[in-house]
Amino acid sequence: MRLPSARKGQFSSTVSTWASTADAILDLRNFLERQDVTIVAMEATGDYWKPFYYVLENTLPVLLVNAKNARNIPGRKTDVSDAAWLAQLAAHGLLRPSFVPPPPIRELRDLTRARAITVRDRTREIQRLEKFLESSGIKLSAVASSLTGVSSREILEDLVAGQRDPQILAAHAKGKLRQRIPELTAALNGSFGDHHALMTKLYLEQIDAYSRRVKTLTDAIERLMQPYRHTRETLCTIPGVSALVADVLIAETGADKSVFSTAGHLASWAGVCPGSNESTGP
Repeated sequence: MRLPSARKGQFSSTVSTWASTADAILDLRNFLERQDVTIVAMEATGDYWKPFYYVLENTLPVLLVNAKNARNIPGRKTDVSDAAWLAQLAAHGLLRPSFVPPPPIRELRDLTRARAITVRDRTREIQRLEKFLESSGIKLSAVASSLTGVSSREILEDLVAGQRDPQILAAHAKGKLRQRIPELTAALNGSFGDHHALMTKLYLEQIDAYSRRVKTLTDAIERLMQPYRHTRETLCTIPGVSALVADVLIAETGADKSVFSTAGHLASWAGVCPGSNESTGP
């Protein structure tokens, strides 16, 4: 931290160390306020900045800075020298703050990211189940379009319950799948045993758990999305943008696009800029 000295244009510096517990951060805020600090600068390193930023932002102007924009002298990097360097840059107005959305958008972002991760994990669990069924000779996924559809689920539950007759299992087919009953019967003629039944049951339970979590997250997102419904509806008018994509765009960029200087800056932040990576030379 750097503080103005008695002579205009000169600075004195004070170095102190603070813990990252909630009480320590509150003590730090009180200390900074007593010192009449007018700006606080910190690097956006991992998630370590978040507890400090979220406490200090309520009473002090805080700049969250991309580390690339505040590089110090190579070979002389320490926590103390970095802090002093940031203070100098901030004092001279040479730092450009990163975008930190307001609390409601931050909560929405946590939820949409968690939903994306959960959907991805659920998909991986379905893929594990498909691979495991292959080991028992059950080729259900080769005929049915989805292992989580109504027909497939009834077939799998019947297999877990002890049914092994391919014709009886294939009778669970519904809709267009009934037109492929002969193929389905052949695909269900495997060596599915008690071990496979146990493992399949566990896979299905895990898939159901992920499905419940997705629903819980979606319900929470819908509640937080109430103030931004008009923005979401507007985004959905863009070709290729569904409600799920609109949720992510709002959560990642906020509903106020004025914080981005250009359309290119907004597209870059949203992660929709096409890459320009060259694997080989000319």
